[in-house]
Amino acid sequence: MNEWIKEKLAVLPAQPGCYLMKDKHGTVIYVGKSKMLRNRVKSYFIGANDQKTQRLVREIHDFEYIVTSSEIEALILEMNLIKKYDPKYNVLLKDDKSYPFLKITNERHPRLIVTRKVKKDKGKYFGPYPNVLAARETKKLLDRLYPLRKCNNPKGRHCLYYHMNQCLACSENPPTKEEYQKIVQEVASFLNGGHREIKKELKTKMLQASDDMNFERAKELRDLIQHIESVMEQQKMTMNDQLNRDVFGFSYDKGWMCVQVFFIRQGKLIERDVSLFPFFDDAEETFLSFVGSFYLHHHHPKPKQVLVPLPTDANLLKELLEVDVHIPMRGRKKELVELATKNAEIALKEKFSIIEQNEERTIKAVERLGEALNIETPYRIEAFDNSNIQGTDPVSAMVVFMDGKPAKKEYRKYKIKAVEGPDDYDTMREVMRRRYTRLLKEGNPLPDLILVDGAKGQMSAALDVLENELGLDIPLCGLAKDDKHRTSELLYGHPVQVVDLDRRSHEFYLIQRIQDEVHRFAITFHRQLRGKSAFRSQLDDIPGVGAQRKKLLLTHYKSLNEIKAATIEDIVRLGIPEAIANNIITKLNEEKGS
Repeated sequence: MNEWIKEKLAVLPAQPGCYLMKDKHGTVIYVGKSKMLRNRVKSYFIGANDQKTQRLVREIHDFEYIVTSSEIEALILEMNLIKKYDPKYNVLLKDDKSYPFLKITNERHPRLIVTRKVKKDKGKYFGPYPNVLAARETKKLLDRLYPLRKCNNPKGRHCLYYHMNQCLACSENPPTKEEYQKIVQEVASFLNGGHREIKKELKTKMLQASDDMNFERAKELRDLIQHIESVMEQQKMTMNDQLNRDVFGFSYDKGWMCVQVFFIRQGKLIERDVSLFPFFDDAEETFLSFVGSFYLHHHHPKPKQVLVPLPTDANLLKELLEVDVHIPMRGRKKELVELATKNAEIALKEKFSIIEQNEERTIKAVERLGEALNIETPYRIEAFDNSNIQGTDPVSAMVVFMDGKPAKKEYRKYKIKAVEGPDDYDTMREVMRRRYTRLLKEGNPLPDLILVDGAKGQMSAALDVLENELGLDIPLCGLAKDDKHRTSELLYGHPVQVVDLDRRSHEFYLIQRIQDEVHRFAITFHRQLRGKSAFRSQLDDIPGVGAQRKKLLLTHYKSLNEIKAATIEDIVRLGIPEAIANNIITKLNEEKGS
């Protein structure tokens, strides 16, 4: 712990608020809240912490705090700060999962659509559904039952659905607004549990069709009834009052938390949400933050009632969410909360082994790699690879690994501009110069470790630019390969030496994954460029002939020889101006003559 942090810890107020932990680049890596800032923030730096929290503390170089007047203000501020800064250690509040809804649009001719976004647009929303397939199956069923608009055709221009009696908007006499509203009310009633009445009506019609010897119609109605049963009645009834509820349960151990949410709609358990994440605060406060963010930031629709387990500050959640938040003490509601909690406990146990394996492969491997190189933990690693075939279309590619995992949004491709021929060293100099000049200019974070695909020559070229031109002191390693083009050695230091890594260790597997990934990315980019150049022809060099005219000519004439043999009038008939047609014939025959 540095002196600056010690001085700030000494003056922390004993009041509620939020704190922002920052790394050496000044980047916010964690946001938390507390009823008493002084005790909470000090707890990170004083006393025993688990490995996960120790890892966070090792990255903290500074912190800020904001005092609030109440705990609920701290909770709201925490969610807003997480949304603003997107800190890497606040993974619990960054889940962007959304569930599908059925929506009846607010239009002159309403439509029934599947959507994942709930907006304040006066449309009617129903759901959420367990998955998009369930929503689409329900929509398909309603399309067969109710003739809402399916097309954008004008009146009298019939669509396919019109002939199937599933769309009346394009008929010669479309329904009036009042008639449409009646259909909309029937659809809404169906989705709110009225499908049982519809099923009874269909059964009556089916029996009547059978009595009238209209067996084909009776079979259609029977199939429709079975479809309603399979789509709408496959879920077990859980409550009798038909109230929409979300039921929360949570479990935690070893610095990890699992939260299970049961969605109960119209008395049916339609789906559950499972979230598993590391946490660094008090477990109860972390759970409160999760629930608040679940509704306010991820836009899950609020039900009529939220059920939560003990110990939870139900009053605080009720004030935050503005819905009924209840801690049931007996009966079926308590059983549901206990069931959600039990599921959370089981999921946490099942996932622990996978979590530990992933940590061994990623963040722990990064930590041990830093120890092997005797540098600070390289949380951000940037790796480079060059690609060319006999000097043609030379390119370079860069991949980024954050905490031992690929950060694909950070990947970059480089077309080599100033190097002629297959000069791998000058290519490396150009890419290093372009990449890190830009980072310095824009003030973006620099990597903790750079890997280059190659040995001493590539390392020397890269270091020449980094140290002598840009004045940067960033650890840099070379990745050497064996005869079978597999990672064989990690090179580092002055003079360059082989780093002693166990080939069966996770840190060795990590650099192997990084080298394979950057090589794949570079080769893919190079093939894309070669593929584009392979489609070039003499037509590309003729003024006035773009991609569309080139396609038109080659589609009509099949080959350049046929175009050369054509007359100007032939080409003009394709819709190409006479001046350009004349230019095409002249240029192609010049090429032929030469």
